Amino acid sequence: MNSFISRVVKDIFKKQKKYKNLIFVLPSQRSCVFLKEEILKQLPTASFLPKIISIENYIQEISDINLINNTQLLFEFYSVYKQNIPKENIESFDAFSQWATIALHDFNEIDSYLVNSEYFFTSLRDVKRLEEWFQDKKPSQLAINYLQFFEYLHILYNELNKSLKSNKFGYQGFIYKEATKNLEFYIKNNIDNHIVFVGFNALNKAEEYIFQELLNNNIASAYWDVNETILSSSNEAGVFLRKYKSEWVYYKKNPLLWVDNENLLNKNINLIGAPKNNTQIKYTGEIISKLKNFNKTALVLADENLLNLTLNSLPNNVKNINITMGYALKDIPIANLFDKLFKLHLNQQKFNKVNNHEFYYKDVLNVLNDPFLNKLYAEILQKISNKIKSENSIFLSVKTFKKSISSEEVKELSLLFSLFEFSTDMNVIIKQCTTLISKLKEFTVGIEKEYLFRFYTIFQQLETLNLKYKHITNLKTLTLFYKQILQNEKLSFQGEPLKGLQLMGMLETRVLDFETVIITSVNEGILPAGKNDFSFIPFDVKKHFELPTHQEKDAIFSYHFQRLLQRSKNIFLIYNTESDSYGSGEKSRFLTQIEINNPNITKTIISPKVQHSEVSLLQIEKTPIVLEKLKEVFIKGISPSALTTYIYNPISFYEQKVLGIKDDNEVEETIAANTMGSVIHDVLEDLYKPYVGKFLKKESIVEMQKKCNTLLIKYFEKHYLKGNIETGKNKLIFEVSKNHINRFLMQELKLLTQNKQLKIIALEEKLAAEIKIEDVKFPIRIHGIVDRIDELDGVTRIIDYKTGKVEAKQLKMVDFTVMKDDYKYTKAMQVMLYSYLYSSKIKKVILPLESGVISFKNLNSGFLKMNFSDKYRGVDNEVSKERIQDFMLEIKNLIREILDVKKPFIENINLPF
Repeated sequence: MNSFISRVVKDIFKKQKKYKNLIFVLPSQRSCVFLKEEILKQLPTASFLPKIISIENYIQEISDINLINNTQLLFEFYSVYKQNIPKENIESFDAFSQWATIALHDFNEIDSYLVNSEYFFTSLRDVKRLEEWFQDKKPSQLAINYLQFFEYLHILYNELNKSLKSNKFGYQGFIYKEATKNLEFYIKNNIDNHIVFVGFNALNKAEEYIFQELLNNNIASAYWDVNETILSSSNEAGVFLRKYKSEWVYYKKNPLLWVDNENLLNKNINLIGAPKNNTQIKYTGEIISKLKNFNKTALVLADENLLNLTLNSLPNNVKNINITMGYALKDIPIANLFDKLFKLHLNQQKFNKVNNHEFYYKDVLNVLNDPFLNKLYAEILQKISNKIKSENSIFLSVKTFKKSISSEEVKELSLLFSLFEFSTDMNVIIKQCTTLISKLKEFTVGIEKEYLFRFYTIFQQLETLNLKYKHITNLKTLTLFYKQILQNEKLSFQGEPLKGLQLMGMLETRVLDFETVIITSVNEGILPAGKNDFSFIPFDVKKHFELPTHQEKDAIFSYHFQRLLQRSKNIFLIYNTESDSYGSGEKSRFLTQIEINNPNITKTIISPKVQHSEVSLLQIEKTPIVLEKLKEVFIKGISPSALTTYIYNPISFYEQKVLGIKDDNEVEETIAANTMGSVIHDVLEDLYKPYVGKFLKKESIVEMQKKCNTLLIKYFEKHYLKGNIETGKNKLIFEVSKNHINRFLMQELKLLTQNKQLKIIALEEKLAAEIKIEDVKFPIRIHGIVDRIDELDGVTRIIDYKTGKVEAKQLKMVDFTVMKDDYKYTKAMQVMLYSYLYSSKIKKVILPLESGVISFKNLNSGFLKMNFSDKYRGVDNEVSKERIQDFMLEIKNLIREILDVKKPFIENINLPF
């Protein structure tokens, strides 16, 4: 392949013999490296290399002004803002920075395009006046402020320019403007040199002026990479080059170098549609895995956010890779640590806990569980975390942490505890962050050390800027700038730029040629990017002053796209077939243009292979050790709820009863359903306890109603440790609990007003019984606690309270044999077991006997009784001796199944909920 760069070098070496007087100017630093390699190949004799420089550095040389970084520019701009805006109108630094970045972007364009700032800002202000603000006779304060803002912009622009010029620093547009002013001086001092502009396309007005002046003075040549297709009047990619060819005086007498005749014919072009980004990148990996040589291969990510995914999807045959784009700092793991620390203190301020020296528990746990901090103090941090979870405190102090560990461990964690005590001096906080990084450095290796060093430089930069400007006065502003730097800054990759696979963004491909090109995300909104109104300047004003709009930006990307493909032999263009949630993101129009001009291209739609794999259920065999553990469990005693757990999922039963695994403690910020249930149970027990063995009276219920609120507070304090029940969801749950109890008491009162005789026999009664099962050589003990046993008009009732919703159909059971195979019958199984245990205790079955549930979410249904009727809407509530016997036969069968060595514990994948 005869590349554009090689042809340029060959042509220049024919025309110019004084190589040391040559100055090559290229669009990017990357292209400078490739040009240097080509010059080394073609230099006929040993000689000094010509000067090779990127356009940004070249313009800085002409202007004699250094480029200022974006963060420092913002600090400088705020200083100018404070000096020139009335005190009563000055915003805080963080509020200022929200709009200042947009204003600086507009200033950059105004200067790059050599716009008359006086005329421009006057016109902009007048346009805003003509908009809808003054349709009414008297403008609103909002309208006045809006117009005043645009008047201030002009003042700020002028004053910022003065400040930058005096310090010999500038943003890119300012440097371009100053370069045009210094151009005459530059030409006089470089009359013996020859400047070669290579591979440019869209020039701003300042660049146009510089190029033309140098060309007209015969000290420069310009080589444009263009073909007849691009130059045709219907192609948006050639809009800039057509303009230069027709309007520049130089090209009235001289030919345009060069118009290449190569086009897309006889190329292997593949258009590939893939659903979602993952599939695109995975398929890209498959394409690369089939390639044998990567030295002339480029993988271009139109969406640079896919870099991380791409790096994790490259095949093993890629041994050398050169990555031209940086790795976003926001994606580096260490970034999360400082995010967590800042959030810890910002939320402390938000919750007004600064004076109490307390922190929100979630923020504390996030910090304690950070992987980088765990490299230092893993064991101690987990000890503190477990203590926090067990105590259920929503807000915590450092004193609380220290109580949970030894004095030696407190000393060891001195650095960590210092992070919970941020100073009001932001420079001190920044110093704390750099100290932490220095400590972490001792425990990291490889690329993690590089991460830490990059973050160390970020905090040093913030410290230097704040010492000079003193704009960062609070943690909110510090956090804002920290995040802003993370968004803009990247970690550069080091590699051999001329070897292996080239992984790059679209702009990095300028001037370069490759035999194999793979481009991903060729979709509208990405390639081209489409509209992005990051500006205060209206579209019509931009058009009038010839500032770039989205139309020009689309033309730029159209050129880069077509130019990259013109010398390639193998082309893979991959696009996402799935549009986004707003219906946009369809296939790029660039692809449609290629399809029209090249009907023989290969078009493919791919989709991931869906591999059908058998779901193997988790299965635990009953080894002698497991059986021995089960024996211990059944001899000690098994509860009805444990048997329901087995029916729900045998694996859960195995984990709880055989392995002894308990649920991990979690801080209960919002009252959990089981906590609410425990509270209601305890309150009812406390209310009814004085009446055990007695008949209830109306006065008894009235007395209970008076105590309800006090007892609820008492038992919430017991079960909901250190929790707040005065506000938010917890207040609502407290009121719901109170409502449940009051409604229940009203139902009890209603029974008594109907002259019913209600006697409380027992509350929270502990029951137990031993049963013998054939083929089981040890006794089986069943135990449980029944919430309430009472007698209503001579009928003994066994009652189980449920704070969840239970319906009558869940307590209807005609055939006990289905019980162990269906979870929906577990409520019935529990109350029937209580009936058996109670009958065993008193050595007989009391008739009439009923058992059932009182559901607090279904109180209107009253006492839901066991129903044994096989008829539709039939009622048969009596728990007879025969029914208990039939029921216990099935319980014994269930226990046999649990103890059966031939029947393993098998996971239930169809869990009820």
